[in-house]
Amino acid sequence: MRLTLLTFFTFFSFLFGYSQIKGTVVDSKDQPLAFVNVYIENTYKGTTTNEDGIYELNISKPNTYTVVFQYLGYKTVKKTISIDSFPFTLDTVLEDEEITLNEVVINSEENPANAIIRKAIEKRKENLEKIRSYKADFYSRGLIRIKDAPEKILGQEIGDLGGGLDSTRSGVIYLSETISKLEFLRPDNLKENIIASKVSGDDNGFSFNTALDVEFDLYHKTIELGNQIISPIANNAFGYYRYQLEGVFYDDKAHLINKIKVTPKRENDPVFEGFIYIVEDQWTIYAAELDVTGIQAKLPAVDKIRVTQNYSFSEENKLWTKISQNIDFKYGLFGFNGDGRFTAVYSNYDINLGLTKKDFTKEIVSFEREANKKDSVFWSSIRPVPLTDEEIKDYIKKDSIQVVRDSKTYKDSIDSVNNKFKLGNIISGYTYSNTYENWRAGFSSPLEAVAFNTVQGWNGNIGGFFMKNFDEYRRFLRINGNANYGFSDDRLRGTLSATYKFNDISRPFLSIAGGVETRQFNSSQPISRLENTVSSLFFEDNYMKLYDRSFVEASYSEEIFNGLRLFSTLSYERRKALFNTTDQVAFPEGDDVYTSNNPIDETAYGIAPFETHNIVKLNVLARINFGQKYLSYPDSKFNMNNSDYPTLVLGYEKGLASNIDDYNFDQIKARLYQSFTVSNKGRLSYNIRAGKFFNADDIAFMDFQHFNGNQTHFSRRGNYTDVFNNLGYYDLSTNDSYLEIHAEHDFNGFILSRVPLLKKLNFNLVVGAHSLATANRKPYQEFTVGLDNIGWGKWRFLRVDYVRSYQSGFISDAIVFGLKFF
Repeated sequence: MRLTLLTFFTFFSFLFGYSQIKGTVVDSKDQPLAFVNVYIENTYKGTTTNEDGIYELNISKPNTYTVVFQYLGYKTVKKTISIDSFPFTLDTVLEDEEITLNEVVINSEENPANAIIRKAIEKRKENLEKIRSYKADFYSRGLIRIKDAPEKILGQEIGDLGGGLDSTRSGVIYLSETISKLEFLRPDNLKENIIASKVSGDDNGFSFNTALDVEFDLYHKTIELGNQIISPIANNAFGYYRYQLEGVFYDDKAHLINKIKVTPKRENDPVFEGFIYIVEDQWTIYAAELDVTGIQAKLPAVDKIRVTQNYSFSEENKLWTKISQNIDFKYGLFGFNGDGRFTAVYSNYDINLGLTKKDFTKEIVSFEREANKKDSVFWSSIRPVPLTDEEIKDYIKKDSIQVVRDSKTYKDSIDSVNNKFKLGNIISGYTYSNTYENWRAGFSSPLEAVAFNTVQGWNGNIGGFFMKNFDEYRRFLRINGNANYGFSDDRLRGTLSATYKFNDISRPFLSIAGGVETRQFNSSQPISRLENTVSSLFFEDNYMKLYDRSFVEASYSEEIFNGLRLFSTLSYERRKALFNTTDQVAFPEGDDVYTSNNPIDETAYGIAPFETHNIVKLNVLARINFGQKYLSYPDSKFNMNNSDYPTLVLGYEKGLASNIDDYNFDQIKARLYQSFTVSNKGRLSYNIRAGKFFNADDIAFMDFQHFNGNQTHFSRRGNYTDVFNNLGYYDLSTNDSYLEIHAEHDFNGFILSRVPLLKKLNFNLVVGAHSLATANRKPYQEFTVGLDNIGWGKWRFLRVDYVRSYQSGFISDAIVFGLKFF
């Protein structure tokens, strides 16, 4: 009964909201018009209609108002009304706009659209800077639908996606809203205080719809929408667009508006296609309807994105301001297809009010306490865009389902089905969950980690885990265990670790671990188990070099203040050399033999590269993210790396208390790295490392500074700013000073999109330079040129690079094949 009444009153409050002026906007054929701008004349108080053409305008004071209805393609309508009492109903019919082409314009020797765009480009920066700062109210709504969702993906059940699917497995899978207060200072200072947040089906959830995510300003040269999309009025826009004047019309204030069609010159360039509306004489943007494809935006899952913006003119300050924006999209990948829309409404502007940088901090989003606890009465009284029938039903359905699904009875019933142990779980792995108490435990598939190396022969892992979450995942305890058995060396090894996360603001982690394991001399694990298995068995190249490590270890990390995070590790280790125990290959032939397991001398069979010893290791790192901004959620903090600034890592490493004095050492080290877009010319990434050892003349080889090499001609790295693709894994390892530099530039179609035939392939040109300087050796360099984004359709996960290496002259070259997944 309580549930029935709750559902009824919720539905009742949706239907009879508290906004004061409401109505429906239709066209001359009585069809509802979605996203019509509705606002009070000469103010910044407004809203838009929803998909059903319904609007609600919050006006609380009885008075005489002029309400403006503005919609692209239709004549603007003004209605003056006198309100004595509320609510007040005002329905409107919009007539088609009469868009004409003047004969003088048609007969012009120059394309008239080009002349208009040139003037808009000339005034772009001036118009951009007219609004130096503002405060405003902001409303955002996000809706994502799915159509004919698969029941399984890669053999795994995907469920009903939160209860939003109907019998055809179609429906709403995400619906959320936010109400915010914005403050902005040019060029890029933005502060958003979210006073209300709502997520369908999650009464504890916080929406991730923020003003920052939809801040698309066409007055900027480029707009970050996956890729850097070139604005139709950027300084270099004529190199990318063709323009055609479709017609002109007058708005309600007698401004002459030019409707201009923009078309890409090249199919796959990062540009828009659609219409931009320019105000005559002022050369400002009146509105925009612009499309970009997933290929152009470098978003494989997206088919198309449409950005629609509308601006309003204020007689008081003679400025055009953005009052609404819609982002519509269609997507499809791995059998998931659907569409969605993110709606944004800006109102109650206070412009150029004297904000300064002192009014802003690194916190760009904050939530008021209880922002996610607002009831339906509050939302009905403040929501500027009414809900559609589909959205109302989704809220009611999912909120009702949540009451059931949060119950112990329901969660236990689901667990009882999912926790049934099957014979196949012995091979595939098994997880036991207690959803109500928020913990799970299980073991992994023993087949997932079967591998081969020349020290252990065939070996396999089986892992067990326990995970307990607290405070909605803000804290957790994780325990992992792993057992590894090598069939050739007939040795069982195992490790056990426990990690506890204390909070979700500074995110302190404490980990304790111990056990016995085989470990690569380079702790960065430059060659994977799979790569080594293939290269060993099929090519007799046993690149992986291992030693035996028995250890106990404690680690702690925490953000000390915004942008500075400390990492520390203290361990006690017993380290022992290992030797080859097998010569097994897939296709035995000839006299080829494996190299030894000694990385210092691969011909030194049976000779240990170091003496068995005990040592204490201390590692302390400080990572500084310069310019880091962050989002503050209740009891949580989400950091946003700022690509305008690099990240600096400073470290100190010490080996002490070894039973072999020569193995004690000190090392100081630093790393600087960054990745940033260069306008529309792609992305530049660099990574610089430097360090110096002290008292380290005869230290054990695993404590040397090793550099990631690659001898397999294959890579699964996303980029190559941390690897030398034509260098042996231990060729230039050092226990002295070193300087390592990597730089790579992905042109992201900037060059190849201009080359006939190649531009249709949508490949990206990537060039790189890599250098390594170590004491008492000539500097080593690599230069690379490659093609990325190779594939077909949305499946573009291949990369091919040509590498040339030099050290006192040319050494060799190589082809590297890269494989990456999005």
